[in-house]
Amino acid sequence: MQHLFCLFLTYHFFLGTVEERLQRERVRDLSVFERLNGSYGKTSSSLAVKKFCRTISTRTIQASDVRPLPVLEETLSYLLNLLDSDEHPFEVVHDFIFDRTRSIRQDLCMQNIINTRVIQMFEKMVKFHVISHHKLRRCSGSLNISSMHHLNMEQLMKVLTSLYHLYEANRKSQSIYENEAEFRSLYVLLHLSSDSKPAGEPLSLWFRHPSPILKSKEMCFARRVLRYYRFGNYKRFIHITATEASYLQYCMVEPYINEVRALAVSCINYGGYKLYPYPLEDLSKLLMMKESDMDSFCRDCGLETSTDEVGKNFLPTKQTSFSRPKGGVNYCLVSSEFV
Repeated sequence: MQHLFCLFLTYHFFLGTVEERLQRERVRDLSVFERLNGSYGKTSSSLAVKKFCRTISTRTIQASDVRPLPVLEETLSYLLNLLDSDEHPFEVVHDFIFDRTRSIRQDLCMQNIINTRVIQMFEKMVKFHVISHHKLRRCSGSLNISSMHHLNMEQLMKVLTSLYHLYEANRKSQSIYENEAEFRSLYVLLHLSSDSKPAGEPLSLWFRHPSPILKSKEMCFARRVLRYYRFGNYKRFIHITATEASYLQYCMVEPYINEVRALAVSCINYGGYKLYPYPLEDLSKLLMMKESDMDSFCRDCGLETSTDEVGKNFLPTKQTSFSRPKGGVNYCLVSSEFV
């Protein structure tokens, strides 16, 4: 019996039906991770993973097409282990996991499974989308990458929403789950950009959640980061991000770090005294950058730097050529544990 169950797991780990695998072989619809010996038209039950199907209908679906929870858990673990793969560009890895995790969510939805095991799965899928949010920005700036980044953010919001519903459906009294505060804080951090507010309830309603969550260090961090960003307090924004952010929170905040740095450079440039150029060493400490990166960043902002007779670098102020950098290099926080 145990041997048969293992065969059942192996079979359903990947495809719901043999017909699906054979059909995908015929049309050469195989990811690089599914190709047997590199063949575009050949795979196996130990390589092919069930794809997401947009037009699936619960009226025509067979019981054998839907993977049970233990199999879905194993499938998710297999997929997420691919995140550490360096054999292929990240966008290739992301594209594969992106589709197959949607298929996992689809199977969970059709079975209406609501328990703590599913909560843990959704937390892992949120983590995947957040890490992708971070890593896709470091890929080449092609239109395809831009589209992938947009779709990833779209699915991140959907998975977060499902996760929050699962928290509520499984809640007992006023208890909160171990990772709930951190995952709740991600919704607040999604509101950093006023140009791309996520579809969902406004923050004024969001902050009415149980007080243990609002008082958690994760939520306090998110609220302070939001406040510092909105008020342009670049010093505190950068410091708190470098010293208090979790890895997932850093992934969400990182796209705004250079934007805040540009604001700081602008304030110093326009607010300084022309006869007293600002030392790059001091500016690099303030913005938590290497001095060499600080020099490059100033040039990205359209500003010239200078060097005195002893080799010390400065930013001459009152320059009229300042402009906000467009994309470019991601300059890391030098004191952050995540760089």
